[in-house]
Amino acid sequence: MKSNYTVPFSKIIKEFSLETVYAPENLDQLIVSSTEINRPGLQMAGYFKYFDAQRIQVIGKAEESYLKNLGQEEASERIRDLFAQNPSAVVFCRNLEIDDAFVKLAREYSVPIFRTDMSTSTFSAALIAFLNLNLAPRVTRHGVLVEVYGEGILLLGESGVGKSETAIELVKRGHRLIADDAVEIRRVSEKSLVGTAPDNIRHFIELRGIGIINASRIFGAGAVKLTEKIDLVINIEQWDVNKSYDRMGLEKQTTNILDLEIPSLTIPVKPGRNLAVIIEVAAMNNRQKKLGYNAAEDLLKRLGMTDDETETSGTVDPF
Repeated sequence: MKSNYTVPFSKIIKEFSLETVYAPENLDQLIVSSTEINRPGLQMAGYFKYFDAQRIQVIGKAEESYLKNLGQEEASERIRDLFAQNPSAVVFCRNLEIDDAFVKLAREYSVPIFRTDMSTSTFSAALIAFLNLNLAPRVTRHGVLVEVYGEGILLLGESGVGKSETAIELVKRGHRLIADDAVEIRRVSEKSLVGTAPDNIRHFIELRGIGIINASRIFGAGAVKLTEKIDLVINIEQWDVNKSYDRMGLEKQTTNILDLEIPSLTIPVKPGRNLAVIIEVAAMNNRQKKLGYNAAEDLLKRLGMTDDETETSGTVDPF
């Protein structure tokens, strides 16, 4: 799948410690825009329908064995047909020996060739994960992202509502900070979002009255984290006496981010409420729900209230 974003191939080389067998002089300008890769077995057999030249071509033992079973002349023609499509790059796995015909044609068509000692399956899986992360659709939200008991919690709310102060309290209680003020969110799959901080403000927190602090310097390297999956969104707002808040937890709220519906809560704040403790409980309760246990539904069953009774009578407050 073609992405609206690109990643320089130099970053892939550095990430996977690829050996450069041949690279054009303009390697710095080589970019990748597809999140998918291809093992060109069909193309070596002469089938090029649906071939996407933007994909990185990965060659393993199966492709090498197939070419060896062909005659030298026929194998060279199949390689030429592949390189004539001008693929973005070709990567050989398992430190396979690279025939001179590959290098010669690579120079002729200016197709970069690289090599890795990783197995084909391992490299393919790691490369796809890397491309999905770096080419993912993304958006930046004003908020705070923290990890609480292994759950990624995105705190949203107006400026001054106490998001950063709550993050500091959570860090002091042993949890970890990912981003403050600006959270860069990426959709890395059809089901999950991952958040991180922009490089230039990573691990910095603004506290009104104190100023800017570096969380990793004050609380240690264990108090921060580079990225985290977003499991729950918590909207923090000032307590409104005229607004009715969910007291049972039966309402299934979600927040739409990059066309994914993420479970969410709205937590009102007023003097005396310990937000850090509330968020800790929210994180643990969210994990319980993912494991299939809902405390509100369990309570209604113990009280003898069925789902039908709840729907006909409206919101039930047993307290």
